[in-house]
Amino acid sequence: MKMLESLDLSRNRISGKIPTSFASLNFLSVLDLSHNNLSERIPSGTQLQGFNASAYMGNHGLCGPPLTPNCSPDGATQADDNKEHDNDGLISLGFFISAVLGFVTGFWMVCGSLLLRTSWRYAYFRFLDNSKDWIYVKTAVYKAKVQRRLQR
Repeated sequence: MKMLESLDLSRNRISGKIPTSFASLNFLSVLDLSHNNLSERIPSGTQLQGFNASAYMGNHGLCGPPLTPNCSPDGATQADDNKEHDNDGLISLGFFISAVLGFVTGFWMVCGSLLLRTSWRYAYFRFLDNSKDWIYVKTAVYKAKVQRRLQR
């Protein structure tokens, strides 16, 4: 594993601190630890501090070079970034609520109009019946053509 050149562990919900053993990966040229739940100080005196800050983006508890939050002596972030939380849960919840509301609204607009308007209900079911007949005729004609071609 010491010959590893590229490591992408982004968006894996990894938590804790970055292992100091990553410092022994001498050939590592690409690293992406973004959007996890990593915390504490990036190991100092290693090539891990030489990577772009975007490799560590989305880890609100992480501090030290190349990131801008300063670290206290115990390795905790001094900036207010610790108070921020990953908003993926809220985005997912908001998306879910929007999808449900959209479905309910659309469903009741269609079904409600069919329930309340008798003329629309008759027109809708007449349309469905005509569509079914059209599909049946097209399928029967196509089947007859295929059977004629196979008999030749």
